[in-house]
Order: sequence, then structure tokens, then C-alpha cells
Amino acid sequence: MGQLAKMTNAGDGVDSVRSIAGYEIMTEGRGSNAGTCLINLKNWEERKQNVHEIIEELEQHTAGLGGRVEFFEPPAIPGFGSSGGFSLRLLDKTGDLRYQELQVANQNFMQALSKRKEITGLFTFYNASYPQYDIKIDNQSAMQKGVSIKTAMDNLEVLCAGSYEQGFVKFGRFFKVFTQAAPEYRKNLDDLKTLFVKNDQGEMVPYTSFMTVEKTKGANEITRYNMYNSASIRGSQAKGYTTGDAIKAIRDVAKDTLSNEFDIAWEGLSFDEAKRGNEFAVISLIVVFFVYLVLAAQYESFVLPLAVLFSLPVGIFGSFLMLKQMGLANDVYAQIAMITLMGLLGKNAVLIVEFAVQKRNEGLSLRDSALEGARMRFRPILMTSFAFVAGLVPLVLSHGAGAVGNRTLGSSAMGGMITGTFIGVLIIPGLYFLFATMVDGKNLLKGQQKTSITESIMSIAESIAMREKTRKQKAQLVNLLIKKTKPKK
Repeated sequence: MGQLAKMTNAGDGVDSVRSIAGYEIMTEGRGSNAGTCLINLKNWEERKQNVHEIIEELEQHTAGLGGRVEFFEPPAIPGFGSSGGFSLRLLDKTGDLRYQELQVANQNFMQALSKRKEITGLFTFYNASYPQYDIKIDNQSAMQKGVSIKTAMDNLEVLCAGSYEQGFVKFGRFFKVFTQAAPEYRKNLDDLKTLFVKNDQGEMVPYTSFMTVEKTKGANEITRYNMYNSASIRGSQAKGYTTGDAIKAIRDVAKDTLSNEFDIAWEGLSFDEAKRGNEFAVISLIVVFFVYLVLAAQYESFVLPLAVLFSLPVGIFGSFLMLKQMGLANDVYAQIAMITLMGLLGKNAVLIVEFAVQKRNEGLSLRDSALEGARMRFRPILMTSFAFVAGLVPLVLSHGAGAVGNRTLGSSAMGGMITGTFIGVLIIPGLYFLFATMVDGKNLLKGQQKTSITESIMSIAESIAMREKTRKQKAQLVNLLIKKTKPKK
């Protein structure tokens, strides 16, 4: 641990390192063969590397340390697990104490996972072949010496492992009292020969008179999850993939490789993420359906809104293309930007189709209506789109804390807006011509009037203004008649 702390502290971008020997933070396990280093990085202004680059550098420096060293980020949400990426457990569903079988299944499962391109940094600390000593108690010899087995084991636990007895308050602080043998009396295996326990007569009986120790192998730590023996597995998504992609890959591997005796269970932040599923597709369908209903009411047609909806995939393609070129993942930031794009690009298409519908109602042909709508709205669409793209430049070029999220949000929106604008103004008139040809001259309702909602609103406003003008004229006429018919004094 001391060597590891020195090697990590010498890395660029590292501010300080704290080491905890005997404690493994990933599974909260304790043992003399495990330890944890807490690495604090310098501020963004004081270093040029991000956390992933620092981890790669530290992995190279600690490659020949002699032990297995794994670096990982803290969780994205504090309190949800102990590391970033994904975390799961391999469960033995039989309920038996089959530690060796669990290790074999864990190793095969890890080998299958390592072949997937969506996963990197895969590791597990489960080991069922850890060197141990097995304490054998001769019950007959213990009974002959008047020693209770329970008393002997409880006393051995207090001497070697320690026992919390009580606490007291002093100097305004709470102090805990533990009972345990001094370190020099529990340092080696031979120290067991110097330990004694009282029998029922109050005499001190040595443990060596009824206890023997044998070498064996077993699990370094026994952990249960959902009441089953489990092996903890950690990892992270590869570059260009999200944790959702990694979770899907793990599920596919588990379905293909694990038998009915084993299963997987998620924990930490992966537990909530795995339950959510692909909500982006559901939200996108809801948004598209809502837009379709609004446009159907506006155009008084169930077909013309398709000209707007079929223009949206062009922007979505540009969004994915921009993310690919920037080396960014399709995460929640990118999905938020895509939902926003649906509204912005849909607005451009609505403007072109709306003007085309108006020109068609004025008597122009379908082809001329489509071209006239595109010509009239070409400059306003470019002006608003360029203004939006210019506002995204600071997000795309951002750096520092949270830069990845800002770049993902800005790049996704920028790529979709650029392709959706330049290609959309070319294909939207063609889409309108295609779908308008299908319904031209056909009425859904008998006596249906071919007017857009804008024209209807304008006509209603004109009618209200005309009625108000008529009312004022009548009021003025009545006042004039009253004045003329008023008798003179």
C-alpha cells in the first residue's frame, strides 16, 4: 500500500493520496491481502488531463507492482454504489455452499464478458481458493476437560477478532471500548498455543489440548445478495458506448452462457438503470404522436402531417453522425438534445407546409405551392437555425468540469440542426407534394372547407372586428337620434 501510494502520488494531476490497508471498498471486504487508495485530483485549472487519461497513466506505472491494482471513478450520483460504470452480482440460485462451483461459473462468465466490445475495465475480487486455516475441535476431549464449545469459540473470537463491550462519554466525545488480545499475542499461528479458556471448574485450559489447525482453501469473503451466495463484478462501458449498452451486452452474455443454477442481479446505480429500460424510444413515440395530432388538427388532414414527421429522421441522423465524429456516446444528454430537435426541426417543416397549404387554397398547383412555400420560408428558417447553431458553439467547445455532458448536448443538437436545416429545406417541399397528391381533392367530411387554421383564426378575428365596428356604428346612430329627438326647453 505504501508503494502504491507513492507511485500514484507521483502522477501528473494527482493532488493527494490516502491509503487504507486491510479494507477493500468495492465489496466492503476486509482482509490482509486487500487495500484501498483514495486519490484526490487537482483542480481543472491545474491539470491538463481528464480522469480517464490519468487512470490510463497510473495503470501503466503500477503494472509491475506485484499485486492486482484496479482504478475506477466514483459513482455519478454519490451514494449509489462505490464506483462508476456498472456493478452486478453473479448469484448461485441453488442455495448451497458451493463456493468452488461459483468461482468456476464466475471465471467463465468473466471470460465471455471480456469478449464484448461494449465492456472494458472488467474485474472481480471473488476467490474461492484463498489459503486458510481450518480449526478442528475435538468435542470429546473438550467435554472431558469441562470446556463448552460455545464458550471456547466465543472466547477465541474475542481474543483474535475483538468484541465491542460498551462506550462512554468524556471531554464531550463518545469513546468505544473493545476487548481484544494485544497484537503481539495474536500475530502468528503459533500464538494460538499460548491462548487459554476457562472450563466449568474455573481452570485455564489451553486450546491446543482439544483443538488442531489444518491448512485448506476457501472463499476469501462470503457475501450474500438476495439471500444467495454471490460474486461481485465491476466494470465500465467502452469508449463510444453507454452504460445502457453495457447492461444490454451483459444480459445477452448471461442468457447465452449461464445455466439455470446461476443468475445475475444489479446493484448500485445499475439497479435503477436496468429497471428503466429504453425510455427514450417511448418518449420519442409519445412526442411524435402528440405532434401528429396537433398537425392533423391544424391541416384538417391525417396525411399532410406525415410530410412534417418524415422530415425529422434527417436531423436525427445528423445528430448521431456528429456524436460519432466527436467520439461521444448516445447518453441522456444526447437524447435530451434529440427531443429538442424534434420540436425545432418540426417547426421549420410546419412553416413550409403551412404556407404551401395556403398557396394551394389560393388556387396554385401542388408543385407551385410547394416551391412557393419553400421560397417564402427559406430565409427565415436559415436565420433562426444559424442563430441556434451559433448559440451551441460554447457548449461544443466547452472544457473543464462537466465538459463531456456539455459537449454531448451541444454536438447532438448542432449536428441535427445543420443536417435538418440544409437537407430539410430540400426534401420538405417534395414530401408535401407527395402526400398532398394523395389527398388532393378528397374530403374527409362532407362539405369540408379547405382552409388552414391560420386563415380560420384570421377570418374569426375579422368577423369579431366587423361585429364590434357595427355595434359602435349602431351606438353612434342611436345617440344621434336621441339628440335630434330631444325636446327643447
